[in-house]
Amino acid sequence: MNMTAAPAVEPRHGLGLDWNTSGPGELRRRIRAGRYSGHTGGLARGYVQANLAVLPAAYADEFARFCQRNPKPCPLLATSEPGSPRLPELAADLDLRTDLPSYRVFRNGEPDGDVASIGDLWQDDFVAFALGCSYSFEEALVDAGLSLRHWNDGSVCPMYLTDIECAPAGRFHSRLVVSMRSFTPADVIRAVQITSRYPRVHGAPVHLGMPERIGIENIERAWQGDDPVVAPGEMPVFWACGVTPQVALRAARPHIAITHTPAHMLVTDVRNASLAVG
Repeated sequence: MNMTAAPAVEPRHGLGLDWNTSGPGELRRRIRAGRYSGHTGGLARGYVQANLAVLPAAYADEFARFCQRNPKPCPLLATSEPGSPRLPELAADLDLRTDLPSYRVFRNGEPDGDVASIGDLWQDDFVAFALGCSYSFEEALVDAGLSLRHWNDGSVCPMYLTDIECAPAGRFHSRLVVSMRSFTPADVIRAVQITSRYPRVHGAPVHLGMPERIGIENIERAWQGDDPVVAPGEMPVFWACGVTPQVALRAARPHIAITHTPAHMLVTDVRNASLAVG
């Protein structure tokens, strides 16, 4: 396969862009032009970011059922028409082939590299799914005064593969992947309250403390993302994670499938506030 290698990661400064306040359209244009290929946590403040899964139409109905049966890790925001790289309800100018900073390609269920764009891989029968991402509720946590260590140090939120089984659908099955953030006990209560208002971006945590209870043997070693620092007096808090569908794709083994590279998300024009309930 002739894949275009992802460009080197650009710094978040020095590009004439205010990363925290510039709109999502400007960020997508930079990505499309190959000027930014890093992770998107904390960027385009105020706007929804999404996980991406692209697979042949023959697998689309089963994957949609998998999402419907597992709304915590797979909160479905939008689905494309077969063959279309557009999701106009998320952004009018969005091109799914170019507008993510990095894509992960799977062949027969196995990872086959990360690439900067997927125009040369796009097929007429591809169906794309955009799923909610915890980056949206992270902004609500920060706005409420809670500290997120990975935001402060520019790292990627740690993710873990648990022993919790998702509800299967046809060829798709998976254990639950979770993301972790640690807080003081008082802030844990606030984090639960805040994220409960965002069910379309994973909602409330699935587990508090005691990582061994969900099959995480060593919390200091992330399965994906960066290894965490849990300070004395803090409790690890676990949310369902949108990397779960990547595990399900591996189980279904389509001849080709494409997702976002973890932490390199689809940035939309939808406001985070529009997803809040209550």
